[in-house]
Amino acid sequence: MRQFNVPNIYRSPLISAIKKQRKEADKLKKDFSPTLLDLGPLRIFLARHFGFCYGVENAIEIAFNTIDENPGKRIFLLSEMIHNPQVNADLSAKGVRFLQDTYGKQLIPFDEITAEDVVIIPAFGTTLEIEKILTEKGIPTNQYNTTCPFVEKVWNRSEQIAEKGYSIIVHGKPKHEETRATFSHTSEHTPTVVVNDMADTIELAKYITGEKPAGQFYSEFKGRYSEGFDIRKDLQKIGVVNQTTQLASDTQAISDYLKNVFIRHYQLNANTISERFADTRDTLCYATNDNQTAVISMLETPADLAIVIGGYNSSNSSHLVELCEHKLPTYFIDSADRLISSRQIETRNWQDKNLSTQENYLPAKSTIDILITSGASCPDAVVEKVIRKLAGFYGSEEEIDRITESFLANQI
Repeated sequence: MRQFNVPNIYRSPLISAIKKQRKEADKLKKDFSPTLLDLGPLRIFLARHFGFCYGVENAIEIAFNTIDENPGKRIFLLSEMIHNPQVNADLSAKGVRFLQDTYGKQLIPFDEITAEDVVIIPAFGTTLEIEKILTEKGIPTNQYNTTCPFVEKVWNRSEQIAEKGYSIIVHGKPKHEETRATFSHTSEHTPTVVVNDMADTIELAKYITGEKPAGQFYSEFKGRYSEGFDIRKDLQKIGVVNQTTQLASDTQAISDYLKNVFIRHYQLNANTISERFADTRDTLCYATNDNQTAVISMLETPADLAIVIGGYNSSNSSHLVELCEHKLPTYFIDSADRLISSRQIETRNWQDKNLSTQENYLPAKSTIDILITSGASCPDAVVEKVIRKLAGFYGSEEEIDRITESFLANQI
């Protein structure tokens, strides 16, 4: 896999040394156990996989190169390039302006941009409708397009199965940029509907089996089905694809549930299921799978608490928090600044999005064990800052430099 030219401000000597050593020792990625950083009274277990993924590094490289290549030009981003406050703030500091917020609300009217301007498409991709607006203005949509290749893979696979007559079920958060983009691209080729979760899926299945009156679908799924969707015929042959940052296990569970509904309703078997249900397991993002599997493995390590670092509107980070919360106290932070002291931490609830200050989050013990991971759009430098601040509470910050040297010395 290619290496990207990402600004050094996002790199971390400690994390780079750890990741390189783990990669050299485990080229096939079969070992998902965490990495122990023994800081004496503080022991930190780092997830095997975390931080910037291929798609994020690709987007960052394109965005910063675009700035360097276009001095004096106005540069716009359709929306947040990735869900990380530091990266987006850095782009803003370099003069990049955002046309929309993360939910598609217009911040700068499209009427204000011209063919002389540069418009960067974010890693989540964009809708065909917005691509058309830009094209009509003479702005090339491919020149500065940072859409993640794995998002495009979902679009391409959807088009392939659409050609075979399948409708598409998108598992995603309806308001998320990526879901809106995927919905737009799949709807161009075939009837499409979005389900948010298993509860939505169970209700949708009742229209497949006829348990619910067909007309009720249009109010229940309002705003989440493609134009002209015919509930009486467009759910007879389907494939399930996903917003790539969703829990992979949730997407698989939704797919399995609908597959079993089809088997029962149409009396299918292993040889005939493909007549009505497409196999789309290859659309699950490798980075999402790796990061989530690494967290599941990390959670097998006894610990006092977990810290997940990532942008507060980051879907993949929120799902890592969700996994951790099932096992132990978990704190969701976007920077080391949220570690107010050894007694107080400011954390965000991934469900209701509220920030709160928690007291006594570090237990009074001779040795404290903390599990740490980060989202796919979180710079490794932020992770190191969090580790250093935690270590500082115990007078162990100097140990981090020793550990970095140790990992460098042990590389193959």
